[in-house]
Amino acid sequence: MQSVDIVIVGTGHGGAQAAIALRQQGFAGSILMLGRDGDLPYERPPLSKDYLARDKPFERIMIRPASFWQEREVQMRGGCAVVKVDPSAHQVELASGERIEYGKLIWATGGDPRRLLCPGSNLAGIHCIRDKADVDSLMAELDGGAKRIVVVGGGYIGLEAAAVLTKLGCQVTLLEALPRVLARVAGEELSAFYEAEHRAHGVDLRTGAQVVALSGSNGRVAAVELSDGTVMACDAVIVGIGIVPAVDPLIEAGAVHGNGVTVDAYCRTSLTDVYAIGDCAAYANGWADDATLRVESVQNAHDMASTVARHVMGEDASYVALPWFWSNQYDLKLQTVGLNTGYDATILRGNPAERSFSVIYLRHGKVVALDCVNRAKDYVQGRKLVEGRAKVGGDKLADPSTSLKDIASSH
Repeated sequence: MQSVDIVIVGTGHGGAQAAIALRQQGFAGSILMLGRDGDLPYERPPLSKDYLARDKPFERIMIRPASFWQEREVQMRGGCAVVKVDPSAHQVELASGERIEYGKLIWATGGDPRRLLCPGSNLAGIHCIRDKADVDSLMAELDGGAKRIVVVGGGYIGLEAAAVLTKLGCQVTLLEALPRVLARVAGEELSAFYEAEHRAHGVDLRTGAQVVALSGSNGRVAAVELSDGTVMACDAVIVGIGIVPAVDPLIEAGAVHGNGVTVDAYCRTSLTDVYAIGDCAAYANGWADDATLRVESVQNAHDMASTVARHVMGEDASYVALPWFWSNQYDLKLQTVGLNTGYDATILRGNPAERSFSVIYLRHGKVVALDCVNRAKDYVQGRKLVEGRAKVGGDKLADPSTSLKDIASSH
């Protein structure tokens, strides 16, 4: 049986950063990364943007080249799945039956795409955008002549894919079951803006659209049926309706869990010597009034990984990083800082008609988050307002002629 000082399960951003940070912190023991993906670690956000658009080849989205991992003696095994964790024996078991002994285990598996649960959901031609293989399969169909694409889900993945597909000349229909796009993560101002932008670019965007069935011929999808009886012909379908945390082996091993596996301020699970980071880890978030939640972002995975590396090396440093996100659609760059969880008011700064504005979120009168569209200065300066939980008059915040830097300085 192979014995390793640290086993990292997952080769995405979190897993890769954990290995990098451990070496940077001076960890000299053995490190083994296990991943279902057959490729070396690569960036996931470009999959629905630059990679799908063919603007970046795979080599340009790799987190590090092969030589980097070799030089730092990080063992890499792809194409394998961990199916069992035995915390008492400090072992993981692979789907092949092989067992590997660990000193400490870092779980960085992210999540699996949530699937449609309706007739026809197993037909060929239905795609998600979670890993390189998903997008390669979609691109092959586009190259084969697929032009009529239905995107199910009006979150960031669905919107980004719709923008790229429109650029590629596809006829795109986007279906969102809720009354507006981005309903779970953004205020009405931002939702209305992006709905208008996509429609202006030719996307047939429909909200309140419930998919009830998929149909086709010869085992391949050819149409999408909605609850109102509408049937839309298509050549391919993309499903972007969120993820399910990939934590079953930890739960079966007895880890405390809810929406994902629960971790403490040092990213430790309730299992001895087992950490969890990234999209699959739920924690009491100080930026959301200590609500226990998961944060799905590269920043979160990266900073949690660094926290674990410091803790492994004996440093008493808890995870307190301020969340931030981004999304690129058409020529629009959205930058978000903070969490708007539980917000009770919004302030619009700038004019959406000019395609440069910010939405500022307040909770109990304090600034908790900003969504900044083509407004990088607001994003940078607004960070201080969020960090300080600034309580500022709405007139000042709404006035674009008053810099957020000056407001932050006075608070």
